[in-house]
Parts: sequence; C-alpha cells; structure tokens
Amino acid sequence: MGPYILLLWLLLLAKKSTSAKIPAIIVFGDSSVDAGNNNHLPTIARSNFEPYGRDFVGGRPTGRFSNGRIPTDFISEAIGLKSTVPAYLDPSFNISDFAVGVTFASAGTGVIPLWKELEYFKDYQTKLRGYLGDEKANQTIGDAVYIVSIGTNDFLENYYAFPPRRRTQYNVDQYQQLLIRIARNFTVNLYNLGARKISIGGLPPHGLHALRDLVTNLTQELAGVDLVFSNPYYILLQIVKRPSLFGFDVSGVGCCATGMFEMGYACNERNPFTCRDANKYVFWDAFHPTERANQIISDHVVKTALYKFLV
Repeated sequence: MGPYILLLWLLLLAKKSTSAKIPAIIVFGDSSVDAGNNNHLPTIARSNFEPYGRDFVGGRPTGRFSNGRIPTDFISEAIGLKSTVPAYLDPSFNISDFAVGVTFASAGTGVIPLWKELEYFKDYQTKLRGYLGDEKANQTIGDAVYIVSIGTNDFLENYYAFPPRRRTQYNVDQYQQLLIRIARNFTVNLYNLGARKISIGGLPPHGLHALRDLVTNLTQELAGVDLVFSNPYYILLQIVKRPSLFGFDVSGVGCCATGMFEMGYACNERNPFTCRDANKYVFWDAFHPTERANQIISDHVVKTALYKFLV
C-alpha cells in the first residue's frame, strides 16, 4: 500500500464514527449481495435454509449465499453504519431500518431483473420521503453510497453453467458487450433517480477493462457523479492462488457438500461432506466465498476504491 492510500485509509478510520458523511448504503445486483430478497419470490434460487447462515448472528439462514455475512454487510460496517444490510422484501424490516441501508439485489439477477430493482428503489424513495420528509430524504438519496454488483451471475450461471441458450446467441465478447450496455443503462437511470456516489463492480474475470472504461466515460458524461470501479477479482485470485498467506487451508473446493458444483438447494444440512470449519475455506459453496473471505475482499475494496467516498 502506497503512502497516499495509507494516509487516506487512516483518515477513513478517523472519520469512521461520524454518520453525517455517509447516511446510507444502497445495494443492487446479484447473489453476492442478496441478503434474502429471493426468499419472498417464487424461485429455487434461494439459500434460506441450513447450513447457509450457520455462522451468521444467531446461527440462522437469512437468504445470504454464505455461511455468514456478505461483502455489503462488511462495507456498511466499515463506513460507520450497521453491521448488516437488510433485504428490501424482508417483512421483518421496515423503512426505519432501510433508511440507513437496504439491498434490492437478487440471486441470479434474473429473478429480480435490474429494471425491477430500480422500480423497488423508486418505491423505497417514496417511503423514505414519507419517513424522513422530502428535504432529509433527498439529502440521504444524494449522499448515500450505491454498491452495484453486476454481471457475475450472468457469466458464471446464465452463460456457462446452465443450458447453453445464450451461448448459441452470443459469443463471449458479444455477451460481455451486452452486459456492459445493461450496466450503462442501469447506471444512467440510477443517476437520474438521484444517486451520485456509485461503485460498480463485477464481471470477473470477463469485461474488467470494458467496465473500467464505462466508469471513466460515465464520469465524464454525468455531471456531479462520483463513480468508482471496485474490482474484487484480483484480491480473490490472490487468495485462491496462495490461500495460506491469508490464513486459509482450502481454496480448490467449497465447504458445502463436496464443494465442487453445489449451491442453493444442492447444499443441504444432511450432506455428510460439508466441512466443520468454514474459516479454513475460501469458498462456502461452488460460487460464493465464505464469510471470512468476504471480509478480506470487502476490506480490500474499501481501501482501494470506496475510500474516495469517505474522505
């Protein structure tokens, strides 16, 4: 870490206790940041059952695709907000909870497509104005940090893993460009709804340069936007290649079941192969990191990208 980044990080820590800088964290995207929205939708893309959530507070499954907290939970805590970010469709939370943090994300991203996530955001804005009043709500909307995780599931699941309909329609480069266009339209629409501090990440390892170029171009086009490219891919790659340097024993398979291909309902509490200590593993299931890996990745993203919003 260079001296400039170190100084900014120290400033971030000094300001961590102040809540005026960042009033809320608002999240969009896929299963990496879904805190349980899919629990309340007719889909099999769920994780609201054991052993998911076994290391979460209270040892309960919430719909997070991990044994515990997910990246946006750690990011929320790092910027001085709550230690978890609730799902918008979870009826056990209300607008008083969502006023400081909310996720509209959906596992698979197709269960709640991005355009629908924006519709939920509009509904959220109406509720927020009713709760805080117009002036304070508008200030919250403008000063909040927006985390967008886009494209990961589209490549891993919708392009490679599942029936090859999209592979017959697009080659990898064409599909990458399709996702970049979706990301562009989504970001512009989010900006038009009042977002100004926006972090875009995802598409690992595909489309990293295109996504970085998109951030550069939109920064020039959208007046007053504070847009960053948060790239968790390389830190995750380092962890996978040299797990012992980060305190892990296993990076080749996940903790859940055999760790080779299982996720969702294929990870069940009765599988005898599920590991006892998820902290030794980089991955919880075949797609998603463990809570411990999520924390390391999130700390890296805060230090290398999100610090811009905090100083």
